[in-house]
Amino acid sequence: MTRRCPTVADLKADKGKGQKTMLRYVTLDEAAAAEAAGIDIASVPPDLVTDPRYRQAAPGIFSMTGKAHPEAGTPDDYLRFCGQMLQAGADALYCSGSLQTVEYLAREYVPVVGHVGLVPSRATFTGGFRAVGKSADQAIALFHDCRRLQEAGAFAVEIEVVPVEVATAISARLDILLWSMGAGPACDAQYLFAEDILGTNRSRLPRHAKAYRNFAAEYDRLQAERIAAFTEFRADVDCGAFPEAAHVVTMDPREHDAFLKGIAG
Repeated sequence: MTRRCPTVADLKADKGKGQKTMLRYVTLDEAAAAEAAGIDIASVPPDLVTDPRYRQAAPGIFSMTGKAHPEAGTPDDYLRFCGQMLQAGADALYCSGSLQTVEYLAREYVPVVGHVGLVPSRATFTGGFRAVGKSADQAIALFHDCRRLQEAGAFAVEIEVVPVEVATAISARLDILLWSMGAGPACDAQYLFAEDILGTNRSRLPRHAKAYRNFAAEYDRLQAERIAAFTEFRADVDCGAFPEAAHVVTMDPREHDAFLKGIAG
């Protein structure tokens, strides 16, 4: 039976009632697998959420899309983009931009998700790709960032690589939903990338992630089998083993004779 996709109101009503599951995936096959597995929330690229087949694959998954602020353009540009995505079937929009941009989008009734902690597009301001909030001053700043996002109208915030104590305290004190990527179990959703879960990420597995399968090894095995099959085909052609009689069409002998007579010089 097809699941009903939750609304923003549904997700907010569930705050404090346990954790949702959240994935970043990029293909229709992954979307269909997430739907079958009962995943609650997803972050997907724009070209996937706008694919007309996407909602057939993942009808019950609350699906967020977006752009990092360096590629988003002006607030008006981003608002137009948000409208296109919502019309295509997105449930919410990710925004790593300024509070002013978040507020501008929220005023136009765009369901906005912010980002705090380790934000890749802003990592230079927090010391690079490392945990954020390990000092009291940083942790206090994180709390105020989340509070300001809530006041600006964001309904959720991705909180990435933040000490568990900090995320726990913020979640208990604010109404905004916290979607944790490496920020502990006291948030409202646990967020991982499908490539890490499936083991297709061939670089270093992030500390906050867990690999549940080793698809990379399976892909390597399939590639070796692909090469072997192509090599055997080439060898069969070289020695005359392919094509065999079963692989060709033949003529009736009488038609063959008539054909030869017809082309005789």
